[in-house]
Amino acid sequence: MDRDRLYTMIDEAEGKRVALPAVMRKVYTWMTMALAITGITAYGVAHSPALIYSIFGNRLIFFGLIVAELVMVIWLTSRLHKMSITSATLLFICYSILNGVVLSSIFLLFTTAVLAKTFFICAGTFAAMSVYGAVTKRDLSSIGKLLFMALIGLILASVVNIFLHSSGLEMIISYVGVLVFVGLTAWDTQKIRALLAEDVFPEETNQRIALLGALSLYLDFVNLFLYLLRIFGNNRN
Repeated sequence: MDRDRLYTMIDEAEGKRVALPAVMRKVYTWMTMALAITGITAYGVAHSPALIYSIFGNRLIFFGLIVAELVMVIWLTSRLHKMSITSATLLFICYSILNGVVLSSIFLLFTTAVLAKTFFICAGTFAAMSVYGAVTKRDLSSIGKLLFMALIGLILASVVNIFLHSSGLEMIISYVGVLVFVGLTAWDTQKIRALLAEDVFPEETNQRIALLGALSLYLDFVNLFLYLLRIFGNNRN
């Protein structure tokens, strides 16, 4: 091996060592920012009777918001690599706001004590599984594929239960949902770190990876929180 090649390999290794923690910090910073925006928006909407009546008093508006959420997250996920960093960041913020509007109903359905308890349980569980995904030497890719299949089954079961209105099935779905998103948290964390460890990317590419990683972990956190809320939310207003 010639000297230039050796120096190149050393520079690449040093670049990975420096870049990975920095990008992971951005992932968690943007994820936290998005969660804060969602929470503040949900709280604000829940304490505005006019907005609550406008959103939840009209099914067309409510389901329109849900469809808009789905379209926005699919668009952001599939097109992020072609967007400017500014556009992708603004779209992520808009999605966080829209999600907060839709989730504002939880402040009407559950007590503050239940919401706080569930949030801290969710945050602790999420942190533990994200750390596990970051440090484990075990390849979680095969588990991730199974979890994705389980997620599809979970969605189908939830749709079926809309018509069945089975409290027993709802509780089963909730427990399975917790397990699925606990696993997805670890898998997504490992996937982000593995992608960053593959090569030394330009700064703009690192920014895109961080945004996409933040979106993935944000969705894991929100869904884990909602499934936990179904389990711990027996004490309602």
